[in-house]
Amino acid sequence: MGHGARPGVQGPLSRAGRLLSALDGIGPEALRVGELLGRVAKGEIAEVILALPATVDGQTTAHYLADRLAASGVAVTSLARGVPVGGDLDWLDDGTIAQALKARRPT
Repeated sequence: MGHGARPGVQGPLSRAGRLLSALDGIGPEALRVGELLGRVAKGEIAEVILALPATVDGQTTAHYLADRLAASGVAVTSLARGVPVGGDLDWLDDGTIAQALKARRPT
């Protein structure tokens, strides 16, 4: 499992390695989450930030990980999705606009 610092994030980075994919025959056993679950159980982690693609496989993996982490009490969050900084609305697809609308907040 890879670890490393990222701008704006404190603490180590853990990679699950793969995404769940029913079509490709990739199930939960292919994910490398044992170390993450162990660190969460030891109280070493306060928040797990899921940085997964906005695809069916990415969302499936996010739901699986959130379910596995639910009983631990650790905060599970996902990266924001939607309109990129400097993005032109004329070039965005409906899915991106829908995600941006769901993630809107007061200014």
